[in-house]
Amino acid sequence: MQNNQKLLLVKLAHTIIWAFFVCVIGYVVYAGIYNRIDATVWVAIGVVILEGVVILMNDGKCPLTNIGARYTTDRNDAFDIFLPNWLAKHNKLIFTSIFAVGVVLVLFRILK
Repeated sequence: MQNNQKLLLVKLAHTIIWAFFVCVIGYVVYAGIYNRIDATVWVAIGVVILEGVVILMNDGKCPLTNIGARYTTDRNDAFDIFLPNWLAKHNKLIFTSIFAVGVVLVLFRILK
C-alpha cells in the first residue's frame, strides 16, 4: 500500500472518530438542556474526558496525527483529517468549550 493510500485510511478513521466525539459532546449538551440525565450521560462525559487525557498524554495531539505524519510531509492543520483547515486548527478550543458548557448544564440539572 502506498503512503497516499495509508494517509487516506488515517484521514477516514480520524474523521469518523472525530464525528463520533462531536456527537457524544452534542449529546452531553442535549442532556443538560432537556434534563435527560441518566447513566448514558455519565458514560459520554467519561469517554470525552478519557479522550482528553489521551490527547494530553500525546503532547496535545491526537495519536492519529502522529500516524498520519508518517505518510506525508504536509503539516497544515487538516493534513490528517477531512475538516476545513480553520476547524482543524481550532477544534480543541471549540469542542472543549462546547463540552464544558454541556457539563455545566448537566451539573446544574443534578444540583438544582
